[in-house]
Amino acid sequence: MTLLAAVAVGLAVAIVSVAAYVTVRQQMYQNLDDSLIQRAGQAAQKGVLTNLDNLQKASADAFGLSDIRVGVLSATGDKYAPINSPLPPMGDDELQIAQNQGDQASLRTVGVRNGGSHFRVVAVPARFCPVREPCNYDDGLYQPGALVVAQSLGPIDQTLHNLGIVLWAFGLIGVIGAALAGNAVARSGLRPLARLTGAAEHVARTEDLKPIPVAGTDEISRLAMAFNAMLGALAQSRDRQRRLVGDAGHELRTPLTSVRTNLDLLAQADKRGGLRPEDRQQLLDDVRAQMDELTQLIGDLTELARDTPQVRNAELIELSNVVEDAVIKVRRRAPGLDWHVQLTPFPVWGDERLLGRAVTNLLDNAAKYSVPEGTEKRSDGQPVGHVTVRLLDGVLTVTDSGPGIAEADLPHVFDRFYRSSEARSRPGSGLGLAIVKHAAEQHGGMIYARNVPGAGAQFTLWLPHAATQTR
Repeated sequence: MTLLAAVAVGLAVAIVSVAAYVTVRQQMYQNLDDSLIQRAGQAAQKGVLTNLDNLQKASADAFGLSDIRVGVLSATGDKYAPINSPLPPMGDDELQIAQNQGDQASLRTVGVRNGGSHFRVVAVPARFCPVREPCNYDDGLYQPGALVVAQSLGPIDQTLHNLGIVLWAFGLIGVIGAALAGNAVARSGLRPLARLTGAAEHVARTEDLKPIPVAGTDEISRLAMAFNAMLGALAQSRDRQRRLVGDAGHELRTPLTSVRTNLDLLAQADKRGGLRPEDRQQLLDDVRAQMDELTQLIGDLTELARDTPQVRNAELIELSNVVEDAVIKVRRRAPGLDWHVQLTPFPVWGDERLLGRAVTNLLDNAAKYSVPEGTEKRSDGQPVGHVTVRLLDGVLTVTDSGPGIAEADLPHVFDRFYRSSEARSRPGSGLGLAIVKHAAEQHGGMIYARNVPGAGAQFTLWLPHAATQTR
């Protein structure tokens, strides 16, 4: 910012200075030219200086005009000047004026600035009397010539030199002042950014995600608010990670403890002579069931650990096919239920594996709570419950025939490892619905739960159409 201010002011000063210098120089030269042409023209018309006798007797010093040189150039190239006075510069331009005798004057600059002989030379056509007697009585005595007047440019050069020094001095002062002001403004404006940088370095060094104070509404304040929002998101992510790790450790400990206990019992029984075949088979079945539960729990944890904002490598899939496959799979595991299925085609962009797992979890949850606890089959052969599955316009609703969800539990049913008091006696890890929510969010959709009067709980999953999604 300091360099930018200095360069900007320097350019502005340079442009203004050059314009002022050129304008003043042009105006001074224009005024001098007009004055020289007017005076030379008047002198040529009066014929005083174009008379040889008058010209040689006159001297510029006599009039206090030592910076002016006067002379006459004849058409034949003869040069005349006052006695004891130097000739003005005469060349081809002046000779053409003398020979042509038109109504134009010539103007040119001779010499170099500050060289001691810098003149502005003007030549006007004149009738020259080359004899000492007046030619008034005989016009035939007059000869074509040119009256040449040279004005020294020393005063103008000195004025322009002084003007250039003043412009350079004030321009330099302006650039230095602009640099100092820009530096002060930069330091003042970037001080909040320095504090923000220090806060970022503090976070990187200490992992303390405490937000930094924000004051004002400028761009730096907006950056600080965005930084605080990022810190908040990081804090939430870290809290979720810690909670996931803590809950996972707690949930994994139970099946691992059960497996270890059963294996210890099996080992001790083998030392005492072994168990009865039926007891041994029951113990192995318990271990196998606990291992299945542990495998499912690890899979759920792995799925939730993929905390990506959206699905990668999405493909076009037919949601109705995914739901139909899930219904077939869950119906085998819950043969005692009556299934009411209504599906319409609906294409989506997404991960077929993740969506299939989410729908399967919804159907497993509905099947689990549609069967009264402790009941597998009715004595009259009728279904013990029913599940309604509908997919219309991208909205999947799964309604069970269970007791519903308690109002206090509704806001938490999609939380990780959350299990209501009624669900704790049933198998499960408390991650199934969390995976459903995770899948819905990754596909740009949403999921919510409610109780349906006269039925049980109803879960509604909405996904956007493939035509409105980006890959």
